[in-house]
Amino acid sequence: MDLSIIIVNWNSKDYLAKAISSIFAATRSMSFEVLVIDSGSFDGCAEMLQTTHPDVVFIQSRHNLGFAAANNAAFRAARGRIILFLNPDTEILGNAIEQLYSRLTGMPQAGIVGPKLLNSDGSVQDTCVRAFPTILNQFLDSDLLRTRFPQAALWGKQTLSVQTDLPMKVEAVSGACLMIKRSVFEAVGLFSTDYFMYAEDMDLCLKTSRAGFSAYYVPTAVVVHHGGASSAQAPANTFSAVMALESQWRFFRKTRSWHYAALYRAAMFSAAVLRVSALALAWPMRGLHNRNWRGAQALRKWMARLRWALGGERWVRNY
Repeated sequence: MDLSIIIVNWNSKDYLAKAISSIFAATRSMSFEVLVIDSGSFDGCAEMLQTTHPDVVFIQSRHNLGFAAANNAAFRAARGRIILFLNPDTEILGNAIEQLYSRLTGMPQAGIVGPKLLNSDGSVQDTCVRAFPTILNQFLDSDLLRTRFPQAALWGKQTLSVQTDLPMKVEAVSGACLMIKRSVFEAVGLFSTDYFMYAEDMDLCLKTSRAGFSAYYVPTAVVVHHGGASSAQAPANTFSAVMALESQWRFFRKTRSWHYAALYRAAMFSAAVLRVSALALAWPMRGLHNRNWRGAQALRKWMARLRWALGGERWVRNY
């Protein structure tokens, strides 16, 4: 088997149907299998797959395992010598999978490849390539700064502006569509289950780099990533915001030191204080006159981040 495509589903049945249809419509020049693991959502995807794609290998988990553990569980049933981890809220355009496969297998030094990801509106999703996280780039991370200074080495996104059809070496690619050699994935110990969601793709890219293999961005492979389809359905809109911070803290604790992780928490406290203060000052001018003011949701999220930085939001430790 050339390729195993692994998709973790959690309440994303409709997206999943489109993703799988796009895979079979566009991928014809290799032997491949698709494995779907439902991570305890029981959203009807099993029945949908049985009706529309009975050849898909389906695995039902009784509980929500999280992204890393669910992918690892499906990997143990996979037969391909190359593995593609794919989000359910993606759509393959053209021969993107074949492009990724050709580039990965054609470069001995490559361990991981990732495509150009597009938003639903067709714009480039700048998170498809990234620099490894640091306290500085996490503290300064914002849509405004990334837009104003896209070429800053801080973000690791310079390759997105290069006009070329050739693969380009990057520090990390997005876990929304990440292809890796089986031998490399096994050598680095699979996805780390230290994280329930978020940071596991950065962890995998870092482990791969430390093992002597490189990650490459393949601009000719294009995939639409609608983004956040599963996390948006979390029980509270602060779930993703707090989980991202916790996962990043665990990443620093694991890959750097306890001291570095503590400094990260302090930096996030400072960032949260600044954001909450700015939003609170804007509230009388905007929020009182506009019930749909987006700042209200941002304020709730940054308040949750502030509580996490102060040692609150302890529910996240159970994941």
